[in-house]
Amino acid sequence: MSEKKAQKELTNKIEADPRTTFGKGVARKLRAAGKVPAVIYGHGTEPQHVSLPAHEVALLLRKANAILDLQISGASQLALVKDVQKDPVRQIIEHVDLIVVRQGERVEVDVAIHVEGEPVSGTTAELDAKSVSIEALATNIPQNLVVSVEGLEAGTQIFAKDVVLPEGSVLLTDPDTLVVAVSIPAEQDLGEVAETTEAAPEEAAE
Repeated sequence: MSEKKAQKELTNKIEADPRTTFGKGVARKLRAAGKVPAVIYGHGTEPQHVSLPAHEVALLLRKANAILDLQISGASQLALVKDVQKDPVRQIIEHVDLIVVRQGERVEVDVAIHVEGEPVSGTTAELDAKSVSIEALATNIPQNLVVSVEGLEAGTQIFAKDVVLPEGSVLLTDPDTLVVAVSIPAEQDLGEVAETTEAAPEEAAE
């Protein structure tokens, strides 16, 4: 994938309106109008308060480590979603914290592990680490890191150092952290022991 294509996929344009009024009452009015209050931090600049279109934000935040291309008063500003506050009951986005990023800048992020494929019949793949930390270009952060367990046998272990990272990325998690382990399910082990125990008396009688 070319760098231009990666940037196009990971950069999402969204209109951000500057705001100068604050407080819970103001935030409620914004949400009633289909907006989400947000704050942009970073690079030694003063925090910038903006409002974002709620529906568009909700769609974009489905993408892990989303980079937003904020259009603020005609200027473009790249920002990484740092924190999202939601209503615990209705799951409505109440506030978003964003971190300023620049073209070519590298950032530290946690990326989810996605297991694909099927191990050898009779075994199961257990996800021991749900994510790993990496340093990557802000415009080339993967949504997840794929680990294939296709055809792997019981006893196989995949460590953080074995996970394939995007070009130019650096692993920050301890390389020897166990990520996926292939094993025989405990129930199956017990079943085999029971079969052996039942067979023993018959063999003795013979």
